[in-house]
Amino acid sequence: MTDGTIPNAYAVHPEPAALKLQRLLPGPIERVWAYLTESDLRRRWLAAGDMAPEPGAAFEFVWRNDELTNPPGERPPGSSAEHRLACRIIEFRPPTRLVIGWGENGEVTFSLEPRGGEVLLTLLHRRARDRDMLLKVTAGWHAHLDVLAARLRGEEPAPFWDGWNRLKAEYETRLPA
Repeated sequence: MTDGTIPNAYAVHPEPAALKLQRLLPGPIERVWAYLTESDLRRRWLAAGDMAPEPGAAFEFVWRNDELTNPPGERPPGSSAEHRLACRIIEFRPPTRLVIGWGENGEVTFSLEPRGGEVLLTLLHRRARDRDMLLKVTAGWHAHLDVLAARLRGEEPAPFWDGWNRLKAEYETRLPA
């Protein structure tokens, strides 16, 4: 059984305003794809929001991170119980590639590649507006993918906010100033 990670579970920053994370997840690929694209499954690790499977389709993500794990952990000061973001589908190629316009400025690509009975998920988030935002989304994606890996393994994930807080502190030292 995999622990959901590859040798370096931490994000790398391939360009100044971008992050890249990878996870080796239990397959099959269609199951992982469903967790990316179906609102009821996606809300269990990231955010709810129905999306039409076509380029150009607009939709809204709704985060309720307190509901991802039980217990949720300690929400950081200034974080709200709910967050919404207007998004749009840029590319929808089942079951291997999903590209989402992330609000006004960002872009997130999910790529899936079968690896035997497992699936390599590669996430690339581009165009974070500044270092502070890059730090927050890097810790966020890392924590959310940890929840996804646990869900796909049939395990109860660790408290989301505690993981996010720990990861934000770690990335503060890893991310160049």
